[in-house]
Amino acid sequence: MIVLLGVLVVILGFATRRNPLLVVGVAGIVTGLLGKLSPQEVLATFGNSFASARSVTVFVITLPVIGLLERYGLQEQARTLIGRLGKLTTGRFLALYLLIRQLTASVGLTSIGGPAQSVRPLIAPMAEAAAEAKAGRPLPQKLREKVRSHASGADTIGVFFGEDCFIAIGSILLITGFVNSTYDQHLEPLHLALWAIPSAICAFLIHGARLLNLDRQLERELAVAAAENDLTTHAGIRTEDAK
Repeated sequence: MIVLLGVLVVILGFATRRNPLLVVGVAGIVTGLLGKLSPQEVLATFGNSFASARSVTVFVITLPVIGLLERYGLQEQARTLIGRLGKLTTGRFLALYLLIRQLTASVGLTSIGGPAQSVRPLIAPMAEAAAEAKAGRPLPQKLREKVRSHASGADTIGVFFGEDCFIAIGSILLITGFVNSTYDQHLEPLHLALWAIPSAICAFLIHGARLLNLDRQLERELAVAAAENDLTTHAGIRTEDAK
């Protein structure tokens, strides 16, 4: 059981807000050493795991492409497009993206979106542009980060609850394989996929309501920020008059 101290390293690392890659790497080394592996064996395990899961790092190939697209105005074009749709607010746009993300994930298309591939270069700028179009002025940095976090959350929640509706996804196959081999059951992937549909619907309704409520939150916080700017401006004018 002492090998499980590696989990404690992960918990402490995340609790103290350390670099996630460093935390996981240290936890792997600690777990290997506690499991009586030599340093050479630990290093070999890291190498073999990386080589057998190369598909996990495929997203790195897309980063230069996304950088080039952003350099040549992808975000500006996305902002321009969303700015022409006056009735499409930030919450409505993200709720629509949540629905699209869930539907595509439910048929196995989990890789067409993601924080790096779509949220940063397209979805987040479009959501910010919708908020700025309604406010009539640029967003404060705090609200800009809030919109970006909701854009990323919509992507994550959509794919998380949508992918389980697809019978050939890894999580479904893992569950059925474990249950059938451990408990001598005959659970079919289709059964799990069907039972995942109600969860996906509830997730969309709950998080969709949160996204629609985001419009009211942004409106209130923009009003507060405008009032604070007015107070600051008036205070500056009075200070100048006193001088």
